Amino acid sequence: MNPELAQLRREYARQALDEAQLPDDPLTLFQQWFKEALQAEVADPNAMVLATADISGRPSARVMLLKDCDTQGFVFFTNYESRKGHELTENPWAALVFWWAALERQVRVEGRVEKVSAEESDAYFQTRPRESQLGAWASPQSQVIPDRATLEHRVAELMARFNGQEVPRPPYWGGFRLIPEVIEFWQGRPGRLHDRIRYRRTPQGWVKDRLAP
Repeated sequence: MNPELAQLRREYARQALDEAQLPDDPLTLFQQWFKEALQAEVADPNAMVLATADISGRPSARVMLLKDCDTQGFVFFTNYESRKGHELTENPWAALVFWWAALERQVRVEGRVEKVSAEESDAYFQTRPRESQLGAWASPQSQVIPDRATLEHRVAELMARFNGQEVPRPPYWGGFRLIPEVIEFWQGRPGRLHDRIRYRRTPQGWVKDRLAP
């Protein structure tokens, strides 16, 4: 074992998590926790790991940015022709992980994914910086390219093409919404006896369980 890794250890003792005092809806609790992460000035509080799997079950994961969380679920945007886009089309089940180290908190989400409406994707795309809009057109995401100069040349072409006009959303770019079936809230506690509260969606509504750490 690497001795440097073995020595990396910290105690968690900021807060506790009591299921009896938690709301019945986990999305309400997530929004509360997200607000507290903002107030604590956590770096990139909307950063999350998105895990997908292809049709054969082979997984992949990457860091994404959450762009909306409403009563339906968690929304993020991407190139539909990217690796994750293809995987979500073939196998529309995914998982998210949020990690807010400063608050000693983690949230895990599992559920089914569906595309958001074209209107939702259009509305969000128009809020993006122009450079990001052009980048969405320029990048054949997840495909092999010869070099960076290829991307930069493509951006220059697009700048000329859309000069003096709004950049429309590419037809292959848009949002996904993960509709949660399971959400787990993790609060670090001393001695590795962490609090883990899991919400499960059932036909009768959400059910809360405490899990062993």
